Amino acid sequence: MPEVLITGASSGIGLALARRYLEAGYIVHVCGRSKEKLESVLPESEYIRHWCFDLSDKAAIFDVAERLPPLDGIILNAGGCEYIDDARHFDSALFERIISVNLISVGYCLEAWLGKLAPGAFLVFVSSSASYLPLPRAEAYGASKAGLTYLAKTMDVDLAGSGIQVSVVHPGFVDTPLTQKNDFPMPCQITSEQAAERIFRGVENKQFDIHFPRRFTYLLKFFGWLPHTVWRRLAAKWIKR
Repeated sequence: MPEVLITGASSGIGLALARRYLEAGYIVHVCGRSKEKLESVLPESEYIRHWCFDLSDKAAIFDVAERLPPLDGIILNAGGCEYIDDARHFDSALFERIISVNLISVGYCLEAWLGKLAPGAFLVFVSSSASYLPLPRAEAYGASKAGLTYLAKTMDVDLAGSGIQVSVVHPGFVDTPLTQKNDFPMPCQITSEQAAERIFRGVENKQFDIHFPRRFTYLLKFFGWLPHTVWRRLAAKWIKR
């Protein structure tokens, strides 16, 4: 049976992806910080393997690598979201925290686990449509996701010819425990299950850029193509509302 590893699998998109790959006949290695939480949503079985660690713990990630079998896919989905509410009083601790969990930890995972992928396997980075253009309060989150998108693009270039398929996911607003904390309107929001289905199909179709819902992501891409000064004026009006 094919085997896939998914980080951030105890809730949200990661949990929905784990369930979708189980339906597709995979053995699913689910990663999270809490053994109890993983057991409550995806009890361990012959088809579900639990790996519990903190993504900031490089040694723990390498310890997992020593016990992992060969994999047919890795989905790097775990991450956090915090906003900088006052850019004039920049919160460097928050910035470091988000960059570490959303970007630096991915580097740990790549170093430890990439060797587990055989030719024909897939490697998926779950970024965000926030990487398409600068959004208010998103200095930390947006920078981390823009960096992750760039990392995915360079990995796709450097792994060309290796037989490993690289994809990067740019979701819009998805109903997850993270987005439920947002205090602003979230247009075109979809469920975690809908997001997981789009990611699954995109990987199956060997898409590099998997973005959804398209009526929202194409709008963001359009704004991203505008001169920065035009977008800055539009964003300023948005902030004043």
